[in-house]
Amino acid sequence: MTTDTPARLLQLLSLLQTPREWPGGELSERLGVSRRTVRRDIDRLRELGYPVQATKGSDGGYRLVAGKAMPPLVLDDEEAVAIAVGLRAGAGHAVEGVDEASVRALAKLEQVLPSRLRHRVSTLQAATTPLTSGDGASIAPETLTVMASTVAGQERLRFAYRAKDGTESRRVTEPYRLVSTGRRWYLVAYDLDRADWRTFRVDRVTEPFATGARFAPRELPTGSAAEYLRQSIRRQQETYEFMVTFAASAEVVGARVPAWLGAPEPLSADRCRLRASTSDPVEWLAVRIAMLGIDFAVQGPTELVECVRELGGRLSRAGGG
Repeated sequence: MTTDTPARLLQLLSLLQTPREWPGGELSERLGVSRRTVRRDIDRLRELGYPVQATKGSDGGYRLVAGKAMPPLVLDDEEAVAIAVGLRAGAGHAVEGVDEASVRALAKLEQVLPSRLRHRVSTLQAATTPLTSGDGASIAPETLTVMASTVAGQERLRFAYRAKDGTESRRVTEPYRLVSTGRRWYLVAYDLDRADWRTFRVDRVTEPFATGARFAPRELPTGSAAEYLRQSIRRQQETYEFMVTFAASAEVVGARVPAWLGAPEPLSADRCRLRASTSDPVEWLAVRIAMLGIDFAVQGPTELVECVRELGGRLSRAGGG
């Protein structure tokens, strides 16, 4: 019989998270308590925000259903390891759809993982090679989780940084946001030594350290971290403008195009145009546009038009066309 109420509530919650309905009598036997105690524990879980649904009948049944909020989950060892390995695999590359929220989730999970499970996660990750859509440099997930923790906790972050020209430096920052471009991770932060906002490529960061010193967030010069990063990249690199027309609505294209490329302009109910600037190689942009899976026509620049024609011919020849 489980006499410790908190332990019993956790055991009950673990049972209810199994996707099935539990008769009250079975829960009573599993927990070693009376049905009245089970009902009382169910009420406690509801007070904590867990949406437990009861069904009427001779025995009655209980199951956990979707609610308005996401209460804490109780994971067994295998589930915790599986989630951590999956999040780590995605976090190591700037993959679209694996954004800051995923990194925050990984940071929270790894913070409470027992050392025995942490070792299993590291061993599994070292033995696997993820197939990802990102083609940027890989990153140690621990670097991202430290950064995500300092962003969420408004805690100053110290790290070593290697600039584009190879110059090494030490930085003390007030981290604002992590931003994924689909190819790389960037940190937008206020650099205390330089008294100005900066963007840092995360794959060039080493030895990240959460100092424990709290700070009050400063106001970003632009409306969002993504916009600040976009402007920063434009300042640092040569850019070119391109224009592409798609045979689909602006809503459809906008849902598939990375936000940092901009929003498509509607031309009609089933046509739109994307006009933007980028510093990425035209070869990469041509492949990225083609991978959207939507018919398109490139209006410029000439280099991109020629690249798309060459890519189309190469793919046609490869397919025997």
